[in-house]
Amino acid sequence: MWVCGTLCRARTPAQLRRRLFPAFRRRRPVTATFSASAEPSRVRALVYGHHGDPAKVVELKNLELAAVGGSDVHVKMLAAPVNPSDINMIQGNYGLLPKLPAVGGNEGVGQVVAVGSSVTRVKPGDWVIPANAGLGTWRTEAVFSEEALISVPSDIPLQSAATLGVNPCTAYRMLMDFEQLRPGDSVIQNASNSGVGQAVIQIAAALGLRTINVVRDRPDIQKLTDRLKNLGAHHVVTEEELRKHEMKNFFKDVPQPQLALNCVGGKSSTELLRHLAPGGTMVTYGGMAKQPVIASVSLLIFKDLKLRGFWLSQWKKDHSADQFKELILTLCDLIHRGQLTAPACSEVPLQDYQRALEASMQPFVSSKQILTM
Repeated sequence: MWVCGTLCRARTPAQLRRRLFPAFRRRRPVTATFSASAEPSRVRALVYGHHGDPAKVVELKNLELAAVGGSDVHVKMLAAPVNPSDINMIQGNYGLLPKLPAVGGNEGVGQVVAVGSSVTRVKPGDWVIPANAGLGTWRTEAVFSEEALISVPSDIPLQSAATLGVNPCTAYRMLMDFEQLRPGDSVIQNASNSGVGQAVIQIAAALGLRTINVVRDRPDIQKLTDRLKNLGAHHVVTEEELRKHEMKNFFKDVPQPQLALNCVGGKSSTELLRHLAPGGTMVTYGGMAKQPVIASVSLLIFKDLKLRGFWLSQWKKDHSADQFKELILTLCDLIHRGQLTAPACSEVPLQDYQRALEASMQPFVSSKQILTM
């Protein structure tokens, strides 16, 4: 338990990595040497020219590869996930919208093929991920500016690297930034089977925190429960069970949570609030139900609950690139230690993108769709 206490007292990524891994030496990434080809590359990309239903507006097109300038990096994309934010961006329902036409995808991992004469932070063979949203990762290759990329170790699993820059970062920041949690404290969350939800379970376990994980009922609920518990979940309950009177008995044995993480909204978020400890905080980072968060006056007055929001893109705007890099390195250390794995994934070839898009918008899909190039 002393390890967990040390973890929870570490308030920055750098402190966490020093305390969690005092003897850990970063393994040198395995790299290969590449050179730029004299032949023009045939770039395939998933492009949308206007907002709408992703299945109707996204098209696989051939693009021309830009020349590599002095501060540019030629990247061959390896894998890129389909996230809810990607779908919302294509639909036009997101807080950040790129200029159209645009290449889809905000996350992924690629390998550096060639670099410009002024590039100093990456070299051919390195693995890189986007520094910010809107880069357009659903393509076979591209030329990006050096500032648009962050290098990651190439000895972590491909699926972990491809899904590193959004969900685990969101999970980590929400666990660290809103409440001063101690080992043994409880966190409650809905959408626990989502990419963020699975990351919350694992990072919370590394911090010595107990998680109460709310999911929608489904035919294979026991299979899902077992999978989340294998990740480190302490408790898994359905939305229907959370509304029952018996939950009062549940919280006689389990500490009331100080922190609630809401990705759904509507009735689900109201139930999270109802079970928060006095003075607790609910952080909303998504709205899958497309319904408003409703908080009763009595909960706000008599329990002094706090309602907050989190958006990773805003966090990046408020923090330096070095701070985001520290966050990424902290998560990579957790991956190296086996304490953070990628969510359940299904790899789909780029040309079969319609299948990936359709699966991403279906309910009860337990597997994140990963486009492979």
